[in-house]
Amino acid sequence: MAGSIKDRVAVAGMGCSKFGERWDASMDDLIVEAAYEAFADAGIESKDIQAGWVGTATGSTGMTLSEPLRLQYIPITRVENACATASDAFRNACYAVAAGIYDIVLALGVDKFKDSGISGLSDGGIPGPGHSMMAGAAGPPPAQFAMLATTYFDRYGLSYAEGKHMIGRVSWKSHVNGARHKKAHFQREVDMDAILNAPMIAWPLGLYDCCGVSDGAAAAIITTPEIAKSLRKGKEPPMFVKALQIAMAPNDGNVNTKFDYTHVEATVRAGEAAYKEAGITNPREQISMAEVHDCFSITEAVTMEDLRFSPRGKVQKDIESGYFDLDGKLPVQPDGGLKCFGHPIGASGIRMLYEMYNQLQGRADRMLNKGQPSRQIKNPKLGLTHNLGGGPAGCAIFVGIVGLEGV
Repeated sequence: MAGSIKDRVAVAGMGCSKFGERWDASMDDLIVEAAYEAFADAGIESKDIQAGWVGTATGSTGMTLSEPLRLQYIPITRVENACATASDAFRNACYAVAAGIYDIVLALGVDKFKDSGISGLSDGGIPGPGHSMMAGAAGPPPAQFAMLATTYFDRYGLSYAEGKHMIGRVSWKSHVNGARHKKAHFQREVDMDAILNAPMIAWPLGLYDCCGVSDGAAAAIITTPEIAKSLRKGKEPPMFVKALQIAMAPNDGNVNTKFDYTHVEATVRAGEAAYKEAGITNPREQISMAEVHDCFSITEAVTMEDLRFSPRGKVQKDIESGYFDLDGKLPVQPDGGLKCFGHPIGASGIRMLYEMYNQLQGRADRMLNKGQPSRQIKNPKLGLTHNLGGGPAGCAIFVGIVGLEGV
């Protein structure tokens, strides 16, 4: 299809650092950790990379990537698009290969906040001359996303107890999954009573309804389908890109009286564009698994409806029945998501793809914590990743679809 990325590029290798409070590692160390796992996985060396894209909120210029990997004198582009940063770096790298400009490229996302004194996300600052009138208008991120929860509960007739339990189960599931992954930031299951009775952050969002900010890096080796199959001959198959879509919201939600705070329209638009590009007509049945932007538990819940995984206003039933659990019909956050794997802003999108990659290759259990049940999803064919950069009222949205050849 003209204008489509579907099956025009493939991922031949991926790597991911351990996420968490990485006091033991510098930003350069995290880059090397992720990149060299990807190089080894693809069976290449750093000298084989023809160009690179680095997604980071804290780094500056392409030297963020070139210096630790000694990739001098080749094009390196720094990309920043809020929480969609890594996904956008991956998207740009894929387009360069699809255009026939390069044969083998590197996309890497990285951020390191814990040594900087920053423990959370900014509220956008104080509006002033030249400042967007929307920035910070709804307060810090927990307050902005809490408005999704209160409005959703009201719109669909959920009592506080019902709504709180629904979003609490989202977090409970992520902790179950994250406990199985040895690279996740948070590797401990948490029972529902602890989640429901945790200190309130922004009503009705409690402590366990909010993801943490982490240090980490993730990397992908992107190439042509022919080269990818050659590099992976005798090994697990490469991952094929089926769709890459970005949508920008109008950023008027805080002043638009028609903004309903029960869904994110940019996610709907990006999702529909991705489904069209990938040839998907029934995502609830055709998508095998997903990693979505669960910065807060309510975000995951409304995203299930925005992506047509659940009917509008009916996600409570699917969440409570286990439809999105690891052993459910459509597993979501099989590695624990932002909530438990962690959220280094510039790395999360490629970390999501790393999980899809390992699941599609049937080797998810190589990252299994000792003594934990299997993480491997049965017979996955297509995976979806989703990022939301900003707040419900104004954001950058990424939706990507990846899968096996011929699907």
